[in-house]
Amino acid sequence: MKEAVGASTPPEELPEALVATRSRVSLVWLIPVVALLIGGWLAYKTWSEQGPTIHIRFTTAAGLQAGKTKVRFKDVEIGSVTRIDVAKDLQTVLVTAELVDGAERYLTKGTRFWVERPRVTASRVSGLETLLSGAYIAIDPVAAGKSERKFVGLEEPPLFT
Repeated sequence: MKEAVGASTPPEELPEALVATRSRVSLVWLIPVVALLIGGWLAYKTWSEQGPTIHIRFTTAAGLQAGKTKVRFKDVEIGSVTRIDVAKDLQTVLVTAELVDGAERYLTKGTRFWVERPRVTASRVSGLETLLSGAYIAIDPVAAGKSERKFVGLEEPPLFT
């Protein structure tokens, strides 16, 4: 028998939805968090291993190049020149160099710097090794004394180091 349209029929039972609870933190967020931790660790490591930055005033920058010229002590590289600027008085040049970690204990008022380049005079010949390697900044460190970060470079290498 057919029922008339619009006649009331008992409602069928609707299926109930199952609600599953999920954790609030998704594993997708693990990747950026790990990347952030690694980046932070690398930044800290780089910062903590960085040596001191010094400024040396010379009358000329002949033979010096930012990014190429090294700072040496007894033929051991202990730093490099990062920047060369002309001083405000236009009479000298300011050389900025970054040294290796641990060099700060030798940066005192008595420490001397000069540009090692070939020199031939009537009394002596010096710096011939720089003909092939190029000029570099030499250091005569003094461990005792007040700490310093700004120096005036010597025009000629000292007779005794």
